Amino acid sequence: MLKVGLTGGLACGKSFVGEALAGLGCYLIRADELGHAVEAPGGEAYEPVVREFGRDILAEDGQIDRKRLAARVFGNPEALARLNALVHPAVVRREEELMREFARREPNGIAVVEAAILIETGSFKRFDRLILVTCTEEQQLKRALHRDHAPRLSRQMPMAEKKHFSDFLIDTSGTKEDTLRQTHAVYEQLRRIQI
Repeated sequence: MLKVGLTGGLACGKSFVGEALAGLGCYLIRADELGHAVEAPGGEAYEPVVREFGRDILAEDGQIDRKRLAARVFGNPEALARLNALVHPAVVRREEELMREFARREPNGIAVVEAAILIETGSFKRFDRLILVTCTEEQQLKRALHRDHAPRLSRQMPMAEKKHFSDFLIDTSGTKEDTLRQTHAVYEQLRRIQI
């Protein structure tokens, strides 16, 4: 099985590309969804996160209020590092477990893990190939503002630096059709790789 990391800057179109790869037959794992699962009550990171950041990060239903938690950590690099140290190992364990299950079913398949900070955390080293999704800075800012994520942009590695780590580049600056064409071309190249 080929393990592929799918990453890129915030609001660059990773999810769109991930869905397209899934439509072509890849097994898609979304790290963000796993992050939500490990932070849910009963999840591996729930109790450690609540102990570390206090019960005031909880909503009335006992769920971690992600906006409250984000407000606490995103302006504080040390707090963000502590949160990542509690959440990321559990997410990686779940990713690895899902990839092992997929490899048993599809030994010649392609597993794609979509995650925003694969390069920043060093997790990209776990993959056979890395796809970087990019767009123009203007588009990224416009999309991030639309989703209320603009403050996070300044905390991500610059795209020019990320390009040095990637095997494939998909630029979502054009039309959706153009993005799909690029994604299909990358998929065809991945199918030819024998691991």
